[in-house]
Amino acid sequence: MEKGTDMSNFSAFMKSNKKQRSNELYAATKSLTDGNGVPLLWELRPVTSRENEAIREQCTTEVQVPGKPGMYRQRVDTSEYQAKLMAAAVVTPNLNDAELQGNWDAIGAEELLKAMLTPGELVDLYSAVSQASDFEAGMGDKIKTVKNS
Repeated sequence: MEKGTDMSNFSAFMKSNKKQRSNELYAATKSLTDGNGVPLLWELRPVTSRENEAIREQCTTEVQVPGKPGMYRQRVDTSEYQAKLMAAAVVTPNLNDAELQGNWDAIGAEELLKAMLTPGELVDLYSAVSQASDFEAGMGDKIKTVKNS
């Protein structure tokens, strides 16, 4: 165990001690700019584990196993999951704004993202949302080896 780490200090694990992740700014596209040609910044927030679980459940269906009558397995629609996760994380612009959706001829936050961004920009946005929500944190940084003294 590392020096200075007291695993028996139960109160250190209380919610009030958890560091909160802040929102991040991200230029999702170079095609939407301010008056000076600088790409507009989008605000992304970290998605919580509970929100992520609810989104995953919305995108999960039971499908029959081929050749096995009565047997089913779960299937996650990854495209739908990614779109919903991105929509949940974007704070600015407000993807649920009816006027913005109308301007882009889109119905719903996920469809608005698809209208506003190119396929490559969507992939990059998903990566930024994943990082903001700590999906891409290296496990090497999280796992500490406990050595016998």
